[in-house]
Amino acid sequence: MIKDIIQKISPVSETSLEAIVEIVEFIEYPKDEIFIRENKRNYKEYFVFEGVCRSFLLNPEGEEITISFFTDNTIISPYTTRTSNGLSNLNFQALTPLKVGLMDARRFEEFMVENLEIREFGNAVLRNELKHKVEKEIGMASLTAKERLLRFREKYPLLENLIPHTTISTYLGITNISLSRLRNELVK
Repeated sequence: MIKDIIQKISPVSETSLEAIVEIVEFIEYPKDEIFIRENKRNYKEYFVFEGVCRSFLLNPEGEEITISFFTDNTIISPYTTRTSNGLSNLNFQALTPLKVGLMDARRFEEFMVENLEIREFGNAVLRNELKHKVEKEIGMASLTAKERLLRFREKYPLLENLIPHTTISTYLGITNISLSRLRNELVK
């Protein structure tokens, strides 16, 4: 499974794959568990093998705002993009039962220095993360709520049937009531 995720992002040799696989630990998180907490130390990189999770923050009113979703066969936001001074900037929560592979971020960084293929893979992960963040930011600024919902459905087919709609509405930057109205409008 991990090999498929890596090869999909940036092809590497069998030797490089084995080096990564050797340091990966397999973990399962139950639905709703927050496995990375804001302002806490977490020195891991994560591969999502099965399930759905999200990154989120609390706004000044204490409401949860979903930043990103991660589904089967993806990588969650890299350590370097989700931390400042070793502390997490975000919370990560399993929205369904979640199977992940995790590895020490410091060890992975050493691999990136030692191995060109692994460095290229790591850089590709960072580029993809940046691309997704910029696409979302542009969409929030330039698309209507309906267009954002349609884009969400295109990017995450069937996710509406798996996770709470409140997490989707905060991701889209709309209220739960507005999401319900849009969903009804699109059914017609």
